[in-house]
Amino acid sequence: MSLFLSIHQAPGISEEEVAAYGPEVAKGVHATFRHLFANSDSGYIATVYEADSEDAVRAEFERVGFPVDTVTEIDVEFDAAQLNQATA
Repeated sequence: MSLFLSIHQAPGISEEEVAAYGPEVAKGVHATFRHLFANSDSGYIATVYEADSEDAVRAEFERVGFPVDTVTEIDVEFDAAQLNQATA
């Protein structure tokens, strides 16, 4: 399984509207949700999913009924501790 970053533009979407997708997102039929970052003012949403392929992530968004602009596979990942250790 790989990690994928998806970008969405949903101007004017509220926190409540995003949360309303929660029950369907939790089912994780094609891809498994890991994290969401959003700015409700601009409508910018970034999500991280675990899946076998980009197509699986796109299929998950289609199933949930939420539009996605881009899906990119993540092939390098550092948390803060790893980044600090790598630069020490």
